[in-house]
Amino acid sequence: KPASYTPLSALKLVEIIHDADLLPPGVLNLITGPGQIVGQELCTNPLVDKIAFTGSTEVGRTIMQQAASTIKKVTLELGGKSPNIILDDADLDVAVDGSLWATFMHNGQACESGTRLFVPSSIYDEFMDRLVARASRLKVGLSSDGNTDLGPLISAAQLKTVEAYIQLGIEEGATPILLGERPTDPVLAHGHFISPTIFTNVDNRMRIAQEEIFGPVLCVIKYDSLDEAIRQANDTIYGLAAGVWSTDIERAVSVA
Repeated sequence: KPASYTPLSALKLVEIIHDADLLPPGVLNLITGPGQIVGQELCTNPLVDKIAFTGSTEVGRTIMQQAASTIKKVTLELGGKSPNIILDDADLDVAVDGSLWATFMHNGQACESGTRLFVPSSIYDEFMDRLVARASRLKVGLSSDGNTDLGPLISAAQLKTVEAYIQLGIEEGATPILLGERPTDPVLAHGHFISPTIFTNVDNRMRIAQEEIFGPVLCVIKYDSLDEAIRQANDTIYGLAAGVWSTDIERAVSVA
C-alpha cells in the first residue's frame, strides 16, 4: 500500500512487474487508499500475517497496537536523525559535497538523511565556509528542470512543519547561518518549495537535533574530541543510519 501522497510510482512499478510476467498472478497485489481505512484493515485482518511499515513514529505505534490483536509479525522503519561525522583527516571537497547530499537528497525527505553533522573544531571554520558556499548555490525549482537541486516538499502541511521547526531552532538558540525561505519566483509561488537551512551553535539536546524534520534543514554540531562526537551521535532515539568521513579507512571503520 503506497502512501496516499505518492501512489503513482508504486502503481507503475506493479504494472511493469505484471506486464513482464515476473510473478504468477496474485502473488503481488497493490491496494491504494488512506491509512486510517486501508491501513487499519491490513493491520487488524486475520488473513494478513505480517505488516512492514515505513513512516512516522506516531503511526508506527498505532500499527503495532493494531497488529497485536491478531499477533502479527511487524517490521517498522520509523525515521531517523542520522549522524554524519567528519573526521579531521577527511577530504574536505568530498566530505562537503557528501554532507550536502546526505541532508538535501530528496529535499531532506528521506528517513536516513544525515541531518546531524558533526564537525571537528580543528577544521570547523574552513569546512563551514565551504559548506555554506556550496549550499548557497543549490537551485530550488521544478523537478522537471534538469538543473534543479531541490524540488518541492510533499505537501503544504509538510512545508508548514519545516518552517515551524526552523522557527523553533531560532527560539532554541541555534544560529541559522543559512536561512531557508520560500522562493520569490512566480513559477514556484504556489508550490511547496523552500531553500536550505543550515543551523550552527546547535546543542544535541535541542529539539531540532533530536526530532525528525523531514525537510532541508541541517544541524551542525562542533566537537573537540572524537569520543564526544561518538557519544552525541549515539544520543538519539533513532538508530537507522550514520556516516563517517575520513581518508583513513581503518579509523573510519573503528568509529562506525
